[in-house]
Amino acid sequence: MTNLQELLQTQAVSLTALPPLALYIHFPWCEKKCPYCDFNSHQIKKGGINQSGFDETRYIQALIKDLETELPNTWGRQVHSIFIGGGTPSLLSPAGMDELLCAIRARVNLEPDAEITMEANPGSIEAEKFAAFAKCGINRVSIGVQSFDDEKLQTLGRIHNGAEAKQAIAIALKHFKSVNLDLMYGLPNQSLEDAKVDVQTALSFGTPHLSFYNLTLEPNTYFANYPPKLPSDDEVDAIFEQNLNLLSEAGYERYEVSAYAKKNQECKHNLNYWRFGDYIGIGAGAHGKISFPDRITRQIRERHPETYMSAMESKGNALIESKVIESKDLPFEFMLNALRLTSGVETYTFSERTGLPLSVISKALAEASKKGLLDENPNTLKASTLGLRYLNNLQELFLN
Repeated sequence: MTNLQELLQTQAVSLTALPPLALYIHFPWCEKKCPYCDFNSHQIKKGGINQSGFDETRYIQALIKDLETELPNTWGRQVHSIFIGGGTPSLLSPAGMDELLCAIRARVNLEPDAEITMEANPGSIEAEKFAAFAKCGINRVSIGVQSFDDEKLQTLGRIHNGAEAKQAIAIALKHFKSVNLDLMYGLPNQSLEDAKVDVQTALSFGTPHLSFYNLTLEPNTYFANYPPKLPSDDEVDAIFEQNLNLLSEAGYERYEVSAYAKKNQECKHNLNYWRFGDYIGIGAGAHGKISFPDRITRQIRERHPETYMSAMESKGNALIESKVIESKDLPFEFMLNALRLTSGVETYTFSERTGLPLSVISKALAEASKKGLLDENPNTLKASTLGLRYLNNLQELFLN
């Protein structure tokens, strides 16, 4: 065992201050399971409870009880942002959303102007419903557009078409303070010109935030078993560079690997993840990270909605894993997140958020710098241009 490994085995975590706290809520149902999706989502069966296909009342009660179980771990701490992800949370009724958000406000110290984001798919967007969501307190919406090309959308298994996506964006812009569009590139049979049209269409709406993801074939998905014909690596690289230039010319800054924003329009909730902040995670399959002065913990909940609700009702919690992150794993977990930010983080943040001295990663930092993967400024932990291109290689240097 090396001296560094011995140090990490015995190094005690000591946090001088707790990081910002956020709340993540998982909604596990979708109208249709997409063939590329590896998220914890379950297709609803129409004609079920209240014709919605899921028991909204029962799930909301489970979420509220789940939040209550976490309150002793976060007493006195303010919640700075809420993110309701899925799945398709916009399938909730406005009354259900209002009940949920009112229950949260009654139980946590929520920042007065907290960012509250809800994910939505164009096929589930209605003007009247979105106006009601805004009245409930939702002030940011993230729309899963993926593409404006009808043929590409059909291949991706989406339930909306390009015209419906455009209509959904127009509705969202009328009701919410901030709107993000999720788009994918490297789609089956996508040409450079196809990708350009998608980006230009997205830019035409002037939303303050855009996210671009390269389609990848994830394990345990339909596409993994029956892979479509995707563009070559060189074609995908060309599409990415084209996207980058188009977004830059339109005034968007790439602040994270897949995220682009106009000035001061970054997603606060996701910034908290990447800066190794804390978050309560409630709902089926939700993950959480909570820090204490002497330790940092992670939690995972039951994945299936029925199992999750039953566990909350019978046992009062749905945890399947709750553990303290070992000191030897903290450097990788921190750098895995922080290096995704194009501006990186200030160097002192490592010790502030992990409770470990910077010396435990000095060897990895030196190796990364030698390979040209790390920015040379000693005051920041930041990937170089080369490091962002080969981010996985850079992050792996901090494993154990």
